[in-house]
Amino acid sequence: MSKKMINLVIDGTEITVSEGTLLLEAAKSKNVKIPTLCYHEDLCIAGNCRVCVVEVEEWRVLPAACATPAMEGMVVYTNSPLVRRARRDILALLISEHSTQCTICYRSTNCELQDLAAEYNIDNEIYINLLKDKIFITDRTSWAIEKDESKCIRCQRCVRTCAILQNVNALDVINKGGEMKIGTFFDAAMSDVICTNCGQCINRCPTGALTERRYIDDIWDAIGDPTKHVIVQTAPAVRVALGEMLGYEPGARVTGKMVTALKHMGFDSVLDTDFGADLTIVEESHELLQRLKRKLVDKEDVALPLMTSCSPAWIKFIEHLYPDHLDLLSTCKSPQQMFGAIAKTYYAEKRKLDPENIVNVSVMPCSAKKYEANRMEMKDSGHPDIDLVCTTRELGHMIRQSGINFKELPNSEYDKFMGSSTGASVIFGVTGGVMEAALRTAYEIVTGREVPFDGLNITPVRGMEGIRDATIKLEKVLPEWSFLEGIELRVAVAHGLTNAAQIMDDIVMGESPYHFIEIMGCPSGCIGGGGQPIPTNDEIRRKRAEAIYTEDEKKTIRKSHENPEVIQLYKEFLGAPLGEVSHRLLHTKYTRRERV
Repeated sequence: MSKKMINLVIDGTEITVSEGTLLLEAAKSKNVKIPTLCYHEDLCIAGNCRVCVVEVEEWRVLPAACATPAMEGMVVYTNSPLVRRARRDILALLISEHSTQCTICYRSTNCELQDLAAEYNIDNEIYINLLKDKIFITDRTSWAIEKDESKCIRCQRCVRTCAILQNVNALDVINKGGEMKIGTFFDAAMSDVICTNCGQCINRCPTGALTERRYIDDIWDAIGDPTKHVIVQTAPAVRVALGEMLGYEPGARVTGKMVTALKHMGFDSVLDTDFGADLTIVEESHELLQRLKRKLVDKEDVALPLMTSCSPAWIKFIEHLYPDHLDLLSTCKSPQQMFGAIAKTYYAEKRKLDPENIVNVSVMPCSAKKYEANRMEMKDSGHPDIDLVCTTRELGHMIRQSGINFKELPNSEYDKFMGSSTGASVIFGVTGGVMEAALRTAYEIVTGREVPFDGLNITPVRGMEGIRDATIKLEKVLPEWSFLEGIELRVAVAHGLTNAAQIMDDIVMGESPYHFIEIMGCPSGCIGGGGQPIPTNDEIRRKRAEAIYTEDEKKTIRKSHENPEVIQLYKEFLGAPLGEVSHRLLHTKYTRRERV
């Protein structure tokens, strides 16, 4: 049923929109920009910052454009003298309660409040500075997230993100009146609450109130230490987003230039997390098939569906909220951690290095990877798998600090060994990618044939819907897998923790029909991770996803089990998938955590 169309006038231009269209959206459709702070495309409407006020003829008040639907016959002014004065006063009031040390703020030049203050020429203290008598302590207790109350404008984007988008509720409005602020339960430290470290609150914060905890100086110190061999690995989603920090449009693939920049910066080895992703797929595919065998042949009480364990935010989510179902998780470490374990063992042996002198640095699209690297379980080699984690944003800052003209750099290849990867590992960066990569390998292990989809592209698990599923029938299987003949393998993909909760609730109720489930903690997967460039929205994430799939299709090898370096690793060091060495180094267990 088509929506009713209505007519209105915005800034003298007659327009027609569907009934229910917000004034903000109606203006945008005619390239009229209305400033916002509390509004975000990914979130529900709040209408509490009032920066987007407009004037409507015959209305007594100035309504918020983000929360007011267009009505038949409306005459709207978005830039009248009354509107400009109102916006300027609102911004001045916000600034009166805001730490304006912009030159030393991490979000300087990428701050929505700073941009609007410049746009509306807020060049002096119109109102009394209310920060002078207040003491603020930046919360740096979390491995992943910093919280600075002095820069908070109480737009509540973070609250809505944590509650609605992620179903975590670590942040909320606390206290009343002049003491009202954004805090945690009982105003506890970020390290002491149920926070998954996903960083989605950071991605939607308009100022510097929420940022990732940064380790830039530690990385520079390691590079400058002649006694250390510093390895850097880069995740697949970084290469399609880093360009946004350095003057490119969203979706630009800058893999080769990124590698060149990292070499110029002084890293001893520039390697690829995708190698670890290929390794993860080999182990996880065999784990899935092993669980199916134990269930169908050995008649054991095996935990199914198998659920992926690559997303550290998702892992902490299930540890807190569904701890009775931890046995469903794959025991495989994430690609970051597998890479680190191999670097501190096999790589060290090959390069004749003391693992004590190796510093593993990973560049991730994810703030939760900082927490994952510091988990007590991640030291199976006798050394931490990963020493330092920086986000895509941090790498962008480091490249600028280096004085590198990024756009003029030539392309380079990753170093060897552990720099080789496949198209399957590249698609780890987007929701559905782990599932697609695993199916490419598992199907071929069982049947000896490529998965029966066009050009290896398993389109049923692709897309941006919150939950997607697919069925693959196993036919003409190899003799050793005869017990799977005719099995309809049911798989599902979910991204964002609210969708993860829906999947888990079905499992708790005994209503899940699936054998294998991929869950990513962040919307759209790693391309929308908490360490990616700001801003991020659905359009930007889709462009990054397109770039990921393009990178996959340009790869010579597109199946993880065909990565020659992974094959060499098993031959020379690991033995077989799920073997004694790989089980010790590449697999882990997870921890039941308190819910409150």
